[in-house]
Amino acid sequence: QVQLVESGGGSVQAGGSLRLSCAAYGNTYRMPCMGWFRQAPGKEREGVATIDKDGRARYTDSVKGRFTISRENAKDTLYLQMNSLKPEDTAMYYCVADIIQIEVATTIPDVIPYWGQGTQVTVSS
Repeated sequence: QVQLVESGGGSVQAGGSLRLSCAAYGNTYRMPCMGWFRQAPGKEREGVATIDKDGRARYTDSVKGRFTISRENAKDTLYLQMNSLKPEDTAMYYCVADIIQIEVATTIPDVIPYWGQGTQVTVSS
């Protein structure tokens, strides 16, 4: 089994920054691909960014140039550096992991086997 534990959420003003972290525990060899999804109130879950074991990153268009995903394989930890935050970034952010590639735009959230409990990000204007 794999457990994912997020931290680093909070409240910031527009233009501010936050760094999310996700610590992975358990059979982490089962999750070469990791990423971040988010869900805003009243909206569907959407992919934000993903990264594979080799560090290849993918982003949804709305965060390109503002967010950076990274991972430390030796520490089984995933990060999401979020800069120039906007009110529309307000959402619950979830760390996810899978043995197969997670596509930011096309992977259906329900098929991803491992999810963290989520961390809230609130951006005020």
